[in-house]
Amino acid sequence: MTASLWTSDELVKATRGNLHGPAFEIADLVIDSRKITAGCLFVALPGERVDGHDFVGAALEAGAAAALVSRIPEGLSSAASLLAVNDVLSGLTDIAVAARARASAKILAVTGSVGKTGTKDSLAAALATFGSVHASAGNLNNHIGAPLSLSRLPKDADYAVLELGMNHLGEISDLTRLVRPHLAIITNVEETHIGHFRDLEQIAEAKSEIFEGLEKGRGLAVLNRDNAHFYFCADKAEATGARIVSFGRSEDASVRLIGAECGPDGSSIVVRAGGKQLVYRIDGIGMHWAFNSVGVLACIHALGLDLNAAAKAIRDVTAKAGRGRQEEIAYGENGLLLIDESYNASPASMTAALEVLSMTKPKGQGRRIAVLGDMLELGERSEFLHLDLLAKVSGSADLVFTVGPMMDRLRRNLPPTLFGGHGNTASEIAEQVVSQLSEGDVVLVKGSLGMAMAPIVGAIRDIANSDQITPPSAAYGG
Repeated sequence: MTASLWTSDELVKATRGNLHGPAFEIADLVIDSRKITAGCLFVALPGERVDGHDFVGAALEAGAAAALVSRIPEGLSSAASLLAVNDVLSGLTDIAVAARARASAKILAVTGSVGKTGTKDSLAAALATFGSVHASAGNLNNHIGAPLSLSRLPKDADYAVLELGMNHLGEISDLTRLVRPHLAIITNVEETHIGHFRDLEQIAEAKSEIFEGLEKGRGLAVLNRDNAHFYFCADKAEATGARIVSFGRSEDASVRLIGAECGPDGSSIVVRAGGKQLVYRIDGIGMHWAFNSVGVLACIHALGLDLNAAAKAIRDVTAKAGRGRQEEIAYGENGLLLIDESYNASPASMTAALEVLSMTKPKGQGRRIAVLGDMLELGERSEFLHLDLLAKVSGSADLVFTVGPMMDRLRRNLPPTLFGGHGNTASEIAEQVVSQLSEGDVVLVKGSLGMAMAPIVGAIRDIANSDQITPPSAAYGG
């Protein structure tokens, strides 16, 4: 990020706000007072439980250069720099609009039912080969995160990669019209959030809203050629005059996946694009990482950039905490391997995680253990989609713990030898999970965000080098 991202004069003009106190320059925008960086603008968003205005003083003391507010908090020094607007979120959006207007960057927008954040991170790594890149931090992809990410865009960046998410119709439409991407990719259309939609086609409709922000007749649309809703999404893209570039196993794909060998240390992949064959390797574990990398290369191909250079650049992009990161936990002689998928879950991502578990070899007498929480927002299909995991779970794990009412229905159908325990909440079962671990075990923890699976991950991390080791023979059953 450049030393000066915005001046107070620029922000006053963008927001039509009023400056109180000295003029300032900022290097970042921050919405969480616990994550203040020196010289940032603290955006005092009001919330259901807390109001950012209550933390303005603490943010300024922690090093914020100024705060974006809709009222002047009491007790502040007259030397405090404040930018006052009628509504803080609208003010942040106004800054995002100004950032987009002044940007010279080629902007890429990423959406999809699963794989958005990994695709965004890989795209950022690939594009860094060709110039300076700005990307959404983490998964800032909603009505707050997207304008925040866009507001952070330096005016001299060469590329920007922004993630756009939704769980209702109309949400991506608003975000993409704000971002106005040059290229938009839909990684896939799956049953994530289907409880909020009529059917899968309506999810495809919601994802296809991303094309509404493309410049008429000049945009690029990158689509999964293997997805059942490819033609639906393609029609939506073509209605804007976008040029379509596709990826997948299909012979008709612009960037075609010829083959992939996936193992516990990553994948070797062969693709064909533009009449040439490319062989490359990535450290991301699982077929979903291999397939998503093909989508990344399709974006690079659409932009007319060097695929070989991009493929080399994405090799070491791997899963982050909560999204599949693998952690070695010191535990006895052989340790434990934690696969942290605690951030979220859907039928597609649960299947991918179980495939990773099945290919990961325990050490010594260790076992493959799955700790699975409910997949939320699946509506009337929830019970079916949970029970549909039975064969995958049974074929991947030696021991299974479940959390939540839907996973309880799954566990009732498990063979008794596989069942380790069940809890209504993650906190309730965390101690039971830890008590049954043995050195050498591989442990997958996965569930929807609302299931708050983090306490189980934390409990497993906390046993590092402890003396709570249970002999393998005593750890089965329950």
